[in-house]
Amino acid sequence: MVTSGPSKQNLKIKYYMKLSQKLFGLYLLGLLFFCACSGEREVEKADMIIQGGTIYTMDEAQPEAEAVAVKGNRIIFVGSSAGAQDYVAGSTEIIDLKGLTMTPGLIEGHGHFMGLGYSELNLNLLDVTSYKELVERVEAAVAKAEPGQWITGRGWHQSKWTPAPEPMVHGFQTHQLLSEVSPDNPVFLRHASGHAGFANARAMEIAGVMPLSKENIHELNMEGGEIIRDELGNPTGIFNERAMELIARHIPESTPEKDRQALALAVKACHASGITSFHDAGIGRETIELYHNAKEKGELGVRIYAMLTGFDPDLLEEWYDRGPEIDTTDHLLTIRSIKLNCDGALGSRGAWLLEAYTDRPGHFGHETLPMEFVLATSQKALKSGFQVCSHAIGDRANQEILDRYEKAFNKNPEAAKDHRFRIEHAQHLHPDDIPRFASLGVVPAMQAIHMSSDRPWAIDRLGEKRIKEGAYVWQKLLQSGARIVNGTDVPVEPINPIASFYASVSRKTLEGTPEDGYEPEQKMTREQALRSYTLDAAYGAFEEDIKGSIEPDKLADFTIFSQDIMTVPEDKLLQTKVKMTIVGGKVVYNGL
Repeated sequence: MVTSGPSKQNLKIKYYMKLSQKLFGLYLLGLLFFCACSGEREVEKADMIIQGGTIYTMDEAQPEAEAVAVKGNRIIFVGSSAGAQDYVAGSTEIIDLKGLTMTPGLIEGHGHFMGLGYSELNLNLLDVTSYKELVERVEAAVAKAEPGQWITGRGWHQSKWTPAPEPMVHGFQTHQLLSEVSPDNPVFLRHASGHAGFANARAMEIAGVMPLSKENIHELNMEGGEIIRDELGNPTGIFNERAMELIARHIPESTPEKDRQALALAVKACHASGITSFHDAGIGRETIELYHNAKEKGELGVRIYAMLTGFDPDLLEEWYDRGPEIDTTDHLLTIRSIKLNCDGALGSRGAWLLEAYTDRPGHFGHETLPMEFVLATSQKALKSGFQVCSHAIGDRANQEILDRYEKAFNKNPEAAKDHRFRIEHAQHLHPDDIPRFASLGVVPAMQAIHMSSDRPWAIDRLGEKRIKEGAYVWQKLLQSGARIVNGTDVPVEPINPIASFYASVSRKTLEGTPEDGYEPEQKMTREQALRSYTLDAAYGAFEEDIKGSIEPDKLADFTIFSQDIMTVPEDKLLQTKVKMTIVGGKVVYNGL
């Protein structure tokens, strides 16, 4: 029997089987080589590793960590101390916390950066406890000044003085004692809120508003402002809201050198307070130029999120055309929002209310900016990519602004999808307007320290019912879904974030009263308070993807405290000190 050889088909099958075996072998060889190389490949080495304490990350996936590794200005690892050892090289700086507590770098959510610096250069009156003490401070300044030199300052608050000055007109002191100690030097001292000013006789003479009589009254009552006057029609020295400009326009402009000095002092104060980012609420042309120059020279030092001042409509029009300036490289200076000042403050009775002041019947405060301008600005901002941040303290101001925002959103639905418009302060709200923040996506930027400082006398302005229903209602806003941005409104209050954190969770004065706090149901939890100073503050500036929490690839900005602010007993919170501040992986303050 004769058998035939293998068929062509069988030969092809064998050929492809051998080829497949060879290819598979090469694949296995390559895989083994890749695995071997991967095993030998070194993990990216860190410039800095921080460990040895409690680290709160504000990352829901990993709320706490043992160690953080930093390369350049970014975080490259967050996790265990053992895991961090893979990132250690000979040149890696190891920071041992020695039991201290670290959080993401704190963000001042509403302040005035140059005002902070100038509070160090001019008379700082925040700690003045009486009119007599204010006069003594001015008298000492006069002794050092040249005749005719202007004396300026800020920080007084008549409602915090003991005893109350006599006489008083509409709740304010009069200028006579001040004028007696400064006959040859014009004096202008801004209220702590920044919404009123106190001038002496010489300053009023220069401004042309002193002396006056009932037959010669001019510019005493103006749109958006008021000069407080006595029963004879003469100014008492108090200039409320927009009336301040009558005096301020005569004060010599600052010099570039003094501006640079103030900026340097502001940077230093932020670093010492653990502030790594700052939302600057209203800047003009000169300040924009100053910041750009400081950034180019490496002198900025703090990450600035700046709001263009609405007091300069021409400036706004220029920026509508050019669009926002977003720093995607150094993340040091971003200009993408607009600040509108729409009413005054409770302390000066300038906040715009739906009902009259309890302690000044017939007076409703001031609308310091036409609501038509708010609406027009909101629409232009949406179309140009800008966020609007409107100052509103009184319930009417908040309501009117929410109404204008809503109209702008409805007319520009596409542009309004992620607008993050804000209301700065949102201090006193009508109950019907509280849920509107969350429903409209409006961010309330509230400074908890204002409750601590103002609540003891604010009840005189609003009465108990309005206080309880709508003043400083943090928990109501949070429960409705709003995100709160915290801060101090420096130089209205000192920049100290510990004081504002304490006020957030205790709702007490800094003296620890009352025992259970004012309206205790509105307290923030400690986690909510820390979020308001970190991740939610970053959200309020469209920056939550690069800061606000300790996560890989985010900016290496950290604040290190002397004790655990999340667990220390409440009565020990104010003893907390900032021990170290790190910005972009560099230690900028070391108080260890």
